[in-house]
Amino acid sequence: MKKIAFFGTPAFTVDFLDSLKNAGLTPSAIITNPDRPVGRGMHIESPAPKHWGDYEHIPVYQPERITPEYIEQLQKEHFDLFVVVAYGKILPEALIQLPTYGTINVHYSLLPKYRGATPVESAILHGDAVTGIAIQQMVYELDAGDIIAQQELAIAPDDTTGSLRAKLNTLAVAILPQTIQDIFLHNTHPIPQDTRHISKTKKITKEHGEINLDDDPIELDRKYRAYFGWPGLYFYTKKEGITKRVKIVEAHFVGGNFIIDTVIPENGKRISFTDFQKMQEQE
Repeated sequence: MKKIAFFGTPAFTVDFLDSLKNAGLTPSAIITNPDRPVGRGMHIESPAPKHWGDYEHIPVYQPERITPEYIEQLQKEHFDLFVVVAYGKILPEALIQLPTYGTINVHYSLLPKYRGATPVESAILHGDAVTGIAIQQMVYELDAGDIIAQQELAIAPDDTTGSLRAKLNTLAVAILPQTIQDIFLHNTHPIPQDTRHISKTKKITKEHGEINLDDDPIELDRKYRAYFGWPGLYFYTKKEGITKRVKIVEAHFVGGNFIIDTVIPENGKRISFTDFQKMQEQE
């Protein structure tokens, strides 16, 4: 039986672990981030893959840093394949090349398009009609590995980053087990990425959510859907020398217009945008 180590941290990666188990490819080890304090109470919480591993009686490792000593420890276990899904750390080249079949990674775009950390947001921001997932053979260069498997997915006009990522997860979860089996059977034909069509994504910050209400409606809708949840959209109003930050909670796009439904004014409660405008006129 082949030995697989799974590298992943967010809660959604448990879906991949379930899929691998159901396909008879249960990992022999799980590598995830250390426990962290979360929430207002700052209570210590373990990543979801750790809970999964504990329940399945599978060794779980949580290194703060991937040191040469840690790589040496993994080497002694003679793994056949490493599988990486949103692990959250940069892997050293020595670790990537350690297993017999190397390391594979699930990426949420049709590589070489949108390399980097925000491919889902980028697809929505650019108004793409189609995106997809790619399973790549990892190399020590960001998202530059040969493509082992790839599949397209249409982007709906109302998709947000959250809804689109959920669809891509479902797609990737279904494809990953067969891809691994093909790798073990030497039944894959990796395709080098076309370097003429590389595009890279940028890290998203809170500041990206600031808009001007007079901006192009199409661009506003794309930003609203791409940044839905976090960082969200907001704008500033100024009245009698006082500037207020207003967060857009709900909006929709219809007839070429970006319609704001509800907002939360700074230090205020959630209200309809219509009521907010009336309040601004009355002040």
